[in-house]
Amino acid sequence: MQVTETQNAGLRREYRVVVGQAELDKELNAKLADMSKRANIRGFRPGKVPVSHLKRVYGKSAMAEVLQDAVDSRSKRLLEDKNLKPAYQPEVKLPADEAEIAAVMDGKSDLAFTMALEVIPDFEVKDHSGLPLIRHMAEVAEDQIDETLKRLASQSRSFVEKQGGAEKGDRVTISFAGAIDGKPFDGGTAEDVALEIGSGQFIPGFEDQLTGARAGDEVTVKVSFPADYSVATLAGKPAEFATRVTKVEAPGEAPVDDDFARKMGFEDLAKLRDTLRQRIGGEFAQMSAMKLKRDVLDALDKEYSFELPEKLVEAEFNNIWNALSGEMTRAGKSFADENTTEEEARKEYRAIAERRVRLGLVLGRMGETQGVTVSEQELQNALLNRMRQFPGQEKMVIDYYRRNPGAMIELRGPIFEQKVVDAIVAAARVDEKTVTSEELKKMVEDEDGMGGTA
Repeated sequence: MQVTETQNAGLRREYRVVVGQAELDKELNAKLADMSKRANIRGFRPGKVPVSHLKRVYGKSAMAEVLQDAVDSRSKRLLEDKNLKPAYQPEVKLPADEAEIAAVMDGKSDLAFTMALEVIPDFEVKDHSGLPLIRHMAEVAEDQIDETLKRLASQSRSFVEKQGGAEKGDRVTISFAGAIDGKPFDGGTAEDVALEIGSGQFIPGFEDQLTGARAGDEVTVKVSFPADYSVATLAGKPAEFATRVTKVEAPGEAPVDDDFARKMGFEDLAKLRDTLRQRIGGEFAQMSAMKLKRDVLDALDKEYSFELPEKLVEAEFNNIWNALSGEMTRAGKSFADENTTEEEARKEYRAIAERRVRLGLVLGRMGETQGVTVSEQELQNALLNRMRQFPGQEKMVIDYYRRNPGAMIELRGPIFEQKVVDAIVAAARVDEKTVTSEELKKMVEDEDGMGGTA
């Protein structure tokens, strides 16, 4: 094998590899000799088929396998000999000229191919022990438990039919047919819909116009769809709904007591309150962990600056941009609606892509030096969690991950990343600060939307 380096600029490497005709012929004969030991061809005793005969019959297909093996083995050997750590699967290109390929297949020419790649940048992992961090904590207030109990009781309360007009808090049963410019539109018609007045379930103004309505009344509701309505064809347009009220019901009592707790499956109200306290506390702890992780990533982002593999950045940017474009299309929004331009948005999201790639490489190197691993059990737990997101489709999820090894790598990534972050936190100097739940929620929301190593 002859290797010639044709490019070495930054992280980019390119090589021309030549595998001699004699080498290929030797490997072809070895493959045919192995085949002859197992071949069962009429007219020849088992294991006694001459190599020359096999070459005439199976030479082309055997040579195709030899060439594939030659490309794979030489590519691997080149990476090992040069001590290269590719940032992604190297790009291998065979000759485009059909005559040249035919000559190689006929055993009359050397095999020449090129291999191009970007290497993982070389950088030194810094000592982050003692990194100053703040763990923002929120305590569960009794009024938050009271509010949750009130909401649960409200959701489970009964309604009693009434004769008077509908008031806020009452439930009406309605049928309606909507029209825009006198023409019906998709999704604008429904029968026997239960609607609580004041719940905000329908577009603004709809419920208000049903206040005072009685069973049997017919009301023409005139409203306009919000400008940011999720269905772009309806956004901002005025509509009329011919609405018939068939029932008006008043809410019954919703006492929060031991009987209510028992209906919810608990021993008494105290046990229900304890469960809610733990559940809400768990939500706060999760938000606290998200904030702390983001602070760790922010600190790392300030510490490292090095050249990035362009292809990785491009792939990450495309993932982000495609997701953004799809969301904007579904919402019927433009860049002008977001007070920006496409050019500015591309610049912003490319910076996010670069950050993700940089932090991914840093965390990967740190995990490697610290011996961080992801166990099979951790992967199985992640797969089970993914399955729970698709009830009734568990088999389809399992089959997908079994058929796609790359998908299992995607499951592994977040686990590995979190374990590295946990190791950094364990060695850091972490102070705790108590904040309100509203403050903690706002901290997380302000940083949401970029995820992962953003």
